[in-house]
Amino acid sequence: MLKTFYHEEFIEAGCDEAGRGCYAGPVFAAAVILPKNFYHPVLNDSKQLSAVQREELKTYIEANASAYAVAMIDNLEIDNINILKASFKAMHIALDTLTINPEILLIDGNRFTKYKKIPHHCVIKGDGIYASIAAASILAKTYRDAYMEQLHHEFPHYNWKQNKGYGTLEHRTAIDEFGLCKYHRKSFNIEPNQLSIEF
Repeated sequence: MLKTFYHEEFIEAGCDEAGRGCYAGPVFAAAVILPKNFYHPVLNDSKQLSAVQREELKTYIEANASAYAVAMIDNLEIDNINILKASFKAMHIALDTLTINPEILLIDGNRFTKYKKIPHHCVIKGDGIYASIAAASILAKTYRDAYMEQLHHEFPHYNWKQNKGYGTLEHRTAIDEFGLCKYHRKSFNIEPNQLSIEF
């Protein structure tokens, strides 16, 4: 069972990102503040859940969270500032958008760029430990998946509807055949065997 809070005296926001390791598309991040009585029996790290469970939880989180926000940084900015900085920037933008000001931040992972003067606590695999981080992971993942499914219609031969931009064999094979498109992350050293093609 996930821990509800790291420190019960303060308003906590859990933060997580989705799409950091993808070959294409933006990175998404979410920040979530949960009420003291928040509970859902299925809530867990988004990677441990089915797509159906994630969608169910997305609806539940949005209806029951004290506050939540989702933000994205596109592939062009990722190439410009690097994926780590882009992930942190997306988290910062999500935090900027919260309707409640958090007093402490729980960050999934082992590094974070300080946000304003709010103390933060980095938790490795935190999305499987704290409810607010798990909730953030689900929102980031579901919003990004929906976004990649939209991009799929523009470039269906990469099958982003299925692989969501990750470097699957199918995606890599499509890159070799069709080259890179405008949504690929050029800084990720994924150039195909042939010259890049800009659609």
